Amino acid sequence: MKVQFRENIPSYLRESAQLRTAVILAALFSLVVLLVVIPFSPGSWFRLGNSIFFGYTALFAGVCILVMSLSKLTLHLTRNLFPMSYWQYIVWDLAEIAVIALLYTVFTLNIAAPEDRGFWAILARAFVVSFVCIGIPYIIAAMFYTIDDQMRTIRLMRMEDVVSDESPDRGEQPDRFTLFDNNGALKLSVSSANLYYVESDDNYIKVWYLDNHLELKTYMLRCRMKTVEESFAGSSLMRCHRKFIVNMDHVKVLEKTSLGFQLTLDNDAIDPIPVSKTYAPNILERVRGKEE
Repeated sequence: MKVQFRENIPSYLRESAQLRTAVILAALFSLVVLLVVIPFSPGSWFRLGNSIFFGYTALFAGVCILVMSLSKLTLHLTRNLFPMSYWQYIVWDLAEIAVIALLYTVFTLNIAAPEDRGFWAILARAFVVSFVCIGIPYIIAAMFYTIDDQMRTIRLMRMEDVVSDESPDRGEQPDRFTLFDNNGALKLSVSSANLYYVESDDNYIKVWYLDNHLELKTYMLRCRMKTVEESFAGSSLMRCHRKFIVNMDHVKVLEKTSLGFQLTLDNDAIDPIPVSKTYAPNILERVRGKEE
């Protein structure tokens, strides 16, 4: 697949799961490199064991992880504020690597105080090493989630064009929820009585419903939760959490726990669904309205 660097990156590259994986891989890969390089780098101040240099090593590692985490957190929190192209994403990661290389240079000049190397020489070497330790894991993490996204797309393409809970002999049923994918193709048609809830799964949603044999099923399609929320505004489908949209007609109990409110549906096979503070007022108002 040819990449146009001015195109916007896929949304999954700014999701928390991918960013968290990238930071963890970078930390583990850097540790392996550190263990391999230490015996062959007598001039390096990195040390493992009981010494003051181990304290500096641990401090530097902690600061680096903090820098990477804050960088990725910023990427994630701003994902809905502005799009990011491939070249902007690459520049962002290179800037992150440059900051870590600069930190290493400052540590080296203050700890080891080498007389045979100046600031720019240390910075250049640090950038190369940082690119290897951080850039490679970032590329691996991005490739993994790209392949995972493509595999999901392939699985969806292998499904039937339209999935429905209707029996062939029941005919058309009124009051149905029809769900379309991001391309506008109809993928799922379920009666309101059989749809229980919708769950977010990165760039996909999972729809939990009863099929025509009254068995609880799940169907996955590429669609945004915001699209579902807006499409069925005013219906029995209500957003109760960042990850959940629930069919209020199936709510049996609304209870408050130590972690907040949760909804229990009229199907024992479904675990209680959490209600976040953002959506709690609307859910409470809807439940009170049903009781009246």
